Amino acid sequence: MKLREVKVDGETAAAIRKGQPILPKDAVADPEMLGREGSLLKLIDPAGRYVATGYHGSQNKGAGWVLATKEGEQIDEAFFSRKIRDAIARRESFYEDPETNAFRVFNGEGDGIGGLTIDDYDGHFLINWYSEGIYAMRRYVHDALADLKAVRSVFGKKRFDSRGQYVEDDDFVFGDKPDFPILVKENGMQFAVDLNDGAMTGIFLDQRDVRKAVRDEWAKGRRTLNAFSYTGAFSVAAALGGAAGTTSVDLAKRSLPKTIEQFSANGIDYEAQDIVVMDVFDYFRYAKRHEKEFDLLILDPPSFARSKKRTFSAAKDYPKLLEDALSVTAKDGIIIASTNHAGFGMKKFRGFIEKAFKSAGRKYTIEREFRLPADFRTHRHHMESDYLKVAVIRTKG
Repeated sequence: MKLREVKVDGETAAAIRKGQPILPKDAVADPEMLGREGSLLKLIDPAGRYVATGYHGSQNKGAGWVLATKEGEQIDEAFFSRKIRDAIARRESFYEDPETNAFRVFNGEGDGIGGLTIDDYDGHFLINWYSEGIYAMRRYVHDALADLKAVRSVFGKKRFDSRGQYVEDDDFVFGDKPDFPILVKENGMQFAVDLNDGAMTGIFLDQRDVRKAVRDEWAKGRRTLNAFSYTGAFSVAAALGGAAGTTSVDLAKRSLPKTIEQFSANGIDYEAQDIVVMDVFDYFRYAKRHEKEFDLLILDPPSFARSKKRTFSAAKDYPKLLEDALSVTAKDGIIIASTNHAGFGMKKFRGFIEKAFKSAGRKYTIEREFRLPADFRTHRHHMESDYLKVAVIRTKG
């Protein structure tokens, strides 16, 4: 594929030479020079010297990604195959773990190609495409996966419409298409997943380490509330860890059958658990009125959500969420506060926690923090790639 020569400003050239993987939208004086999405770019500095080779693919604040910094390196099927094989080799310990068979095998810029991720669900691979630009090069990725013995089937989700949302489509690409849901293993737990039914699969793989810790360390004997419960994966972990009952709360109606499905996959009597379809903030008020208290609360809200009643933004509303959660938290309780918002770091998140507890007149200690698990490889020159922040908070009085 022919390279388009594109001049970037001096600041961007210096940042890319230091390792920055993203091409900012304001780095190019004339955006028309970028060509159509998927165009390969030869980036040069204001003096005309080579900086890097990348591609045009609009995503969030970026106009594209850097692929190579060695002039003359070819961006072709061999390039993609090498990157994907290297990434899979880095996950060797996951392939050797008999207790887990669902994990990320390629994590965008962390593995050398920004704009796509690839997950392995017991040999059924799922690609997420985050721009039309990287999707234009899908043939290279498909061919690379077709050459791997571990691949039983491949699915792909396009997540690049004008609002950054999932583009409805038939997600199946090739291979032996399974009957969904399929059961995958995670640290000995079982979860039902569907790779061909909308944007989500049924489980967020980046919370693997936290779920294990809930089961092994914090659930036993605790009344557990799983807010924004999605399909109830944290509730499953708590129940398997000996929780004194679980309550799963989510506004989405499909959370009820999906949570029943996850409990059933693990041999748990779902009728002995509480599954509530309700706005989480309304549930806090309901629980307070009925004098319900919980010893373990799991808060894992979306970064942004809108319902008929309210809009939630983690960047603005997380302190209020925590304060409301405290109203139903027992003394010496544990709150596992999590956010996947990429726009702020752990320091600011700690500030949210401090603000909430101060407002509620409660004291606390942060006993542990979690970031992304090892298979979610991040890029040290792109802070947004290290998005997950989890704090395990013990309340004091």
